[in-house]
Amino acid sequence: MEKNAKIYIAGHRGMVGSAIFRKLQKEGYTNIVTRTSAELDLRVQQDVADFFASEKPDYVFLAAAKVGGIVANNTYRADFLYENLQIQNNIIHSAYINKVKKLMFLGSSCIYPKLAPQPLKEEYLLTGPLEPTNEPYAIAKIAGIKMCDAYRAQYGCNYISVMPTNLYGYNDNYHPENSHVLPALIRRFHEAKVQNLPDVTIWGTGSPKREFLFADDLAEACYYLMQNYDEEGLVNIGTGEDISIKDLALLVKDIIGYPGEIKFDTTRPDGTPRKLMDVTKLHSKGWKHTIELHEGIKLAYEDFLSHKAKGV
Repeated sequence: MEKNAKIYIAGHRGMVGSAIFRKLQKEGYTNIVTRTSAELDLRVQQDVADFFASEKPDYVFLAAAKVGGIVANNTYRADFLYENLQIQNNIIHSAYINKVKKLMFLGSSCIYPKLAPQPLKEEYLLTGPLEPTNEPYAIAKIAGIKMCDAYRAQYGCNYISVMPTNLYGYNDNYHPENSHVLPALIRRFHEAKVQNLPDVTIWGTGSPKREFLFADDLAEACYYLMQNYDEEGLVNIGTGEDISIKDLALLVKDIIGYPGEIKFDTTRPDGTPRKLMDVTKLHSKGWKHTIELHEGIKLAYEDFLSHKAKGV
């Protein structure tokens, strides 16, 4: 990407988009185009078409999406399917119409079958049933991958897809019901510490294993691939290492300094038993993560503390 290129980050205020924004600024890019959801509703086709026609970006990072944890995904099934399809359809098609040089579509590791072999290789896509609780979101993301490949095949568009593992970091969502597991744990242990509660209850059995990548590491990988990857198909972005929810809870408990006990509510859903990414393809392209989990959780907790006054 040329330093004077016009770059549009869709979803620049979210955890992923803001990390990409910081990375581009750090690399000396100044012609970055953004719109808040109040300024541009990405679900409205004509509004997106008008935006692309007037701005004519050279490169696009498609990081905008309706996102949430297990409960949100399972509760708002229609919203997750409809809104994510609308957002990505509008942006990908408008990028083609307006001759965008390159587009990166960001998906999620939930695109893989629930019981796919571990670690998850890119070729396991569409080889089995999805995890039911987040199937609508996964189907939307799979459609986005296939749309990028289809526009590449039919029109020669240089559109690439990346599938991040579970993310955490700056600007994360700490909502008590709709957040992902790691920020939910940070909030729960922090509140228990402040309120001197005797124990903290964790959803599920604690046995599922998850992989976590700091969002700024993801931004580094996205920037690297935007410069060095031009192929059909998707690329997993992760660490290639995972941890059980129980051990994750113990790690967060230790970092926050909470002295109480941990209990498990086995009436709550566990979700997929394991979701470890095979990152062989990513490593072969020359990129590897640098922020390890212990360091990343410390950084995330510091960010949480700095935003508490804003009603996090």
